[in-house]
Amino acid sequence: MEDVAERPRTILHVDMDAFYAAIEQRDRPELRGRPVVVGADPRGGRGRGVVSTASYEARRFGVGSAMPISQAWRLCPHAAYLPVDMEKYAGVSAQVMAVLREFTDRVEPLSIDEAFLDVTGSRRALGTGETIALRLKERLRAVTSLSASVGMAANKMVAKIASDLRKPDGLVVVPPGTEAAFLAPLPVRRLWGIGPRMEERLMKAGIHTIGQLAAQGETVLERRFGTHGQDLLRLARGLDEREVHSEHAEAKSVGQEHTYDRDTADRAQQRRTLLGLCDRVARRLREQGLLCSTVTLKHRDETFSTVTRATTLAAPTDRSDALFETAWGLLQGLPGPRKVRLLGVYASNFGAGRQLTLDLEKEPEKAAADRVRDAVARRFGDGALTRASLLVYPERREGPRRRSDRR
Repeated sequence: MEDVAERPRTILHVDMDAFYAAIEQRDRPELRGRPVVVGADPRGGRGRGVVSTASYEARRFGVGSAMPISQAWRLCPHAAYLPVDMEKYAGVSAQVMAVLREFTDRVEPLSIDEAFLDVTGSRRALGTGETIALRLKERLRAVTSLSASVGMAANKMVAKIASDLRKPDGLVVVPPGTEAAFLAPLPVRRLWGIGPRMEERLMKAGIHTIGQLAAQGETVLERRFGTHGQDLLRLARGLDEREVHSEHAEAKSVGQEHTYDRDTADRAQQRRTLLGLCDRVARRLREQGLLCSTVTLKHRDETFSTVTRATTLAAPTDRSDALFETAWGLLQGLPGPRKVRLLGVYASNFGAGRQLTLDLEKEPEKAAADRVRDAVARRFGDGALTRASLLVYPERREGPRRRSDRR
């Protein structure tokens, strides 16, 4: 029997460079070489949405994905600001995924513009992993006229980190057995699961690089971070056994998570977060033509203790309000006064298609509102139309009212 160690896996992470903005620059020659920002309407710096994608020319001014569009305008007012054209981007994404499937049937899309590939079984016919990666990049450029950055390694985590290091149009190869050495000089924030708060805790402990984290004893990390310390140690040492799951495998769940920059006990803030998460999950259900029967809440507190609670719905749904009512009820049912670090909402137990309802008074109005939000998001990007309850206004101080105001 062949020893697995003699034939390590070859995993590629393919990430299209500044995907939305690159497509616009490809299709509109006058935008090439110019800063381009795709997202919500900036309204002269008064827009309320976010940046979906920024070209590399815009990134030199500090503009980045998920940044408030008003901040992007302040940083780069001379950029070309364009609405999201999801129909066009989805068409190009289909071309990209078709190219990836030319090299292996083990393709796991992560989003519209990135995917993992396991090309271990393709090496005999197509050459080394590096040769396959180079041929893949050339094929993507030939078909789409776009560039991609690729990371190659023996596992998914290292391949993902590698693809981020030499953008745009990069290729970073991490030979098997060198994972720990490759990761060692990188800052700890490069590891999956390390957000700003965890990075701050690690740096206070004198741990700035992944190599410093990998050198810590398991007992020391468990004492500081609980069971999460074991996960951190494995990641820092470049260990990741997860398989690449083919896109043809049926989706088990659709979910969204949010990690707070600062742990919060503010119930109103948590409610707004859940409402936003449920809106996004419901939109993905509708895009995929799915109805869910189970809603799961994920809750992580300030001690990194994580719990999940799930409930089965009386009827399958793809409605934002139905998901939120369920998730909010689950959150209110959790015991304890601890602050919240992370909230997540997942929909599962799927059925396909939407049946006509006999309730002519309730369903059409709410379903129509969801359809309007979907249409606006596809045309103008996330954040172009939002619920009033998700907007946070500065608190206004009022002086004593005049007698005529007291009615």
